[in-house]
Amino acid sequence: MPVKSFRGLIADGAQDTITLHTNNGSMGYRIVKFQIMPHKFGTSGRDYESVVKIYKIEQPSVGGDVNFSNQTLLGAAVAGGNADMTQYNTTPVIIFDNEIFNQDIYITHHERDGNESINYYIELEQVKLDLNENTVATLKDIRNIESQ
Repeated sequence: MPVKSFRGLIADGAQDTITLHTNNGSMGYRIVKFQIMPHKFGTSGRDYESVVKIYKIEQPSVGGDVNFSNQTLLGAAVAGGNADMTQYNTTPVIIFDNEIFNQDIYITHHERDGNESINYYIELEQVKLDLNENTVATLKDIRNIESQ
């Protein structure tokens, strides 16, 4: 199936929406790639640590905690480096590769001690859903919204 890509620059404490929903919900998506990259290399003059997360539902607040027990969390990535950019680390990205969703997704960014923005890049594989799969994906989404 085709792959759609999305990219953006997200500010610290912000939440972006990637609009995926359709009227009939017959198109599903699965994350196949998720990457992050700092916005400014070597210009911040301080150490940084960023957490970027992908959720199935809009988040009431943006924080740095990563909880894999949260059924609405689709993926998380962490990036960090020191002030002079002689060290740059990106820990392995966590992707729930078998999770199929058919509604909008939400990207959040939390930077530990500052307010630096970060770039993200996401590739989503399109998956055609039959009526049963469509119903299951939609019901999961409804359940997740109600549990919040």
